[in-house]
Amino acid sequence: MSATQAITRTLTRSPLVAVVLYVVVAGGLLATIGIAVTDILDHQRALAQTSDLLDQLQGRRARGAGVSSLAKEHPGSPFLEGPTVTVAGANLLQRVAAAVGAVGGTIQSSQVDLLGAQAKDGFVGLQVSCEMEQPALQKLLYDLEVGMPFLFVDQLDVQVPQTTALNDTASGKIRVVLGVSGQWQGSK
Repeated sequence: MSATQAITRTLTRSPLVAVVLYVVVAGGLLATIGIAVTDILDHQRALAQTSDLLDQLQGRRARGAGVSSLAKEHPGSPFLEGPTVTVAGANLLQRVAAAVGAVGGTIQSSQVDLLGAQAKDGFVGLQVSCEMEQPALQKLLYDLEVGMPFLFVDQLDVQVPQTTALNDTASGKIRVVLGVSGQWQGSK
């Protein structure tokens, strides 16, 4: 007697064994289907979250939620805009000059660095020397790091004026050398 005949004879003599075996196989198949559907739904949810994050980072509308909170607080693109890297550098200078002017400071000199160490990664650098009141420095740094486009303060050098007995009425302005960089995406 072969093994197949033994199994067939056992299943035909006892239908309860056949029913239990059928239920176990059907349950296993249903569990496999359930796991596959759950996995597909998790992947779709992760894709939707990633797409929403990309939309927020690019300053576009978030899916299903109107305008994203990031775009409401700080409108604009997170990247320096311009068809060329030179125009992007000019936009960076304009953004920093507007921030310095907004806190009551004055720019003494500036230098855009288009060929720096990070230029191969698409970063444009700027070095600015400016004067401002001491309390304005914190507002300036906050505006630069929180606003759009995303800017990074790479260097900060602050020089406080020296007061002497002869010069009690110092102007109170500090000299700040600021290194700022932002990423340019290039023309699309």
